[in-house]
Amino acid sequence: MASGGEKDLEELFSEEELEEISGLRRGSDFVEVTCGCTSHRYGDAVGRLRIFGNGDLEITCECTPGCQEDKLTPAAFEKHSERETARKWKSNVWVIVKGEKVPLLKTALLKYYNQALKSGNGSHKSHNGKTCHRDEFLRCTKCNKVRRFRLRTKEECRIYHDASLDRNWKCSDLKLERVTCDDDGERASRKVYRGCSRSPSCGGCTTCVCFGCDFCRFSDCSCQTCVDFTSNSSSA
Repeated sequence: MASGGEKDLEELFSEEELEEISGLRRGSDFVEVTCGCTSHRYGDAVGRLRIFGNGDLEITCECTPGCQEDKLTPAAFEKHSERETARKWKSNVWVIVKGEKVPLLKTALLKYYNQALKSGNGSHKSHNGKTCHRDEFLRCTKCNKVRRFRLRTKEECRIYHDASLDRNWKCSDLKLERVTCDDDGERASRKVYRGCSRSPSCGGCTTCVCFGCDFCRFSDCSCQTCVDFTSNSSSA
């Protein structure tokens, strides 16, 4: 089955939709193709785009032999490539079809991504059908201790989101929980447990890692992450 998509892999795309796309590979729950983004200054940044039936898009960058960037959103990949006119990843990120660079926007590869946006349900679900975001951590700028943020509700997502933007965040700023700098920090042995519904010690998968959805992005926030998500959602 496709990740969260409840579709057989063969049903994700027809042969015609994938015809002559370079680097095509079919995994157990995804389709993968070669992709890229062109900077007029630095040239082509090439990567591997994975498309899941639930709308998730993941890019592993191969811009240099030592690049460690993976599980990038197309928008993050576009930024990583240092594309001059960013925030238009649907047009700027391309795949190679019949030897020519073709923007994602002009292919069938975004059909599940667009369906997920239109449904208003975000692009990732846990196995029980509910939105799942793994726990995140921030370090107090006063005591240097690490604090855990559980992202089970939209309110909790907003609290973490705002805290992550605060360069002077302190334990005393933590809402919903009464934590002070005198309390013990998060134990290193517990950091591997981040609330994934697939596996307690999951290191990050399409079930628990969210690259942006209506649950954790906010239209009334002016940060670049939320602005990009709102802009891409409205243009879908």
